[in-house]
Amino acid sequence: MPKKIPAETDVRILEEVGRHAEGIGMDSLHARVEDAISRRSLQRRLMGFVAEGRLVREGKQRGVRYRAVTSSGEGAPVPLGGVAEEGYIPISAAGKEIRDHVRRERRIRTPVSYNQSFLEAYYPNETFYLPAELRSQLHTIGTPPDTARPAGTFARDILSRLLIDLSWASSRLEGNTYSRLDTERLIEFGQAAEGKDSLETQMILNHKGAIELLVNEVDLVDFTPYTIFSLHALLSDGLLADRSAGGRIRKRPVEIGGSVYLPIALPQRLDELFRIILSMAQEIRDPFEQSFFVMVHLPYLQPFEDVNKRVSRLAANIPFIRRNLCPLSFVDVPERAYIDGMLGVYELNRIELLRDVFVWAYERSCQHYLAVRRELAPPDTFRLRYRRTLSETIKAIILQRQAPTQKAVMAAITAKVPEEDCDKFVKLVLEEFENLHEGNAIRFGIRPPEFTAWQKKVR
Repeated sequence: MPKKIPAETDVRILEEVGRHAEGIGMDSLHARVEDAISRRSLQRRLMGFVAEGRLVREGKQRGVRYRAVTSSGEGAPVPLGGVAEEGYIPISAAGKEIRDHVRRERRIRTPVSYNQSFLEAYYPNETFYLPAELRSQLHTIGTPPDTARPAGTFARDILSRLLIDLSWASSRLEGNTYSRLDTERLIEFGQAAEGKDSLETQMILNHKGAIELLVNEVDLVDFTPYTIFSLHALLSDGLLADRSAGGRIRKRPVEIGGSVYLPIALPQRLDELFRIILSMAQEIRDPFEQSFFVMVHLPYLQPFEDVNKRVSRLAANIPFIRRNLCPLSFVDVPERAYIDGMLGVYELNRIELLRDVFVWAYERSCQHYLAVRRELAPPDTFRLRYRRTLSETIKAIILQRQAPTQKAVMAAITAKVPEEDCDKFVKLVLEEFENLHEGNAIRFGIRPPEFTAWQKKVR
């Protein structure tokens, strides 16, 4: 993973910007901090600060300037000494108490192990992490006007945006330095960003595959071991030292960096609790409570060698996708706030700060995607009708290493297509082949080695 920028460097950057009420350009700013950070790294940090709402970016190209943001949201100098809290989210009194605790030095925090009573104290549909008034508020803002449609329709309507946003935002919470524009180019055109670690590229593509699973296989996806194992297998592909560890309960102990929490080490107990958590999640009737419950208890258990939080963030979207609610993309969520919230769960078994993050993030997602959807053209109903047959046909041609001709398409059709739709379906398949490349072939369940072998044979 890329080297983390020290917190004191971030503070220095923000303080320097805060000294210039009229804003400061990239060249001038770098000249003042070049002893602490490279130009490329400074560009990434500035983009991150803008995304988090800590800085305002004005102007275009070489005229771009950065200004500080006050707590009111308006660009203005940031008072020295108040920089550290800029870019956080509004939090409750209980959330502040948790944040203050987990920010104490690690050496003075008491080590703790997994507390099974934390899970045992929860009774689905009787215990609620989200109060009734809050659940009602989330239902109101997250429900689009036309919910009486097949499961997954809302997510498919905005899929191209969701793939980019959720892949980028979730990866960013893991320290990935891809920008949103880099992510868009990778997902839409298969162009890996220059100067990035290959593992960062892999992480983005893994998110893409996992999100497509949730949306395209909505009828099969649920809080079952199969679904969660599948999510982990896709999200961890190529990122684990032990390749066989993907999609299964871990067999070795793990530690949480920066935390005094010690997860369970015994595989048999992990497997038992993992299945209990999923069984409880299935019982929860409210989709928002269900989503947040999974965001709390999957990472707390740490059932996998790595990638646990990523699995929980995508799994948290299962009830939203299934019920045509606005999805949760985590765009603009400050990494520090999310980490503090998780540490509160790990070390204190308290959910208030993570709940603050969850609610803020969901409201942000709703504002974004409901606006996006209003701008979209009506969906291609023909493509939706033959979505599964389209994928199966394209994959069959790839695996048989055939050239995409009309004859090959007709021979590869895996399900009955009415005669009156055949010509249009063949045309659709051929159009998909024209735009097919290794960066988007995963949409049809085609792995990179399969695509490469076909490409060498046919092209």
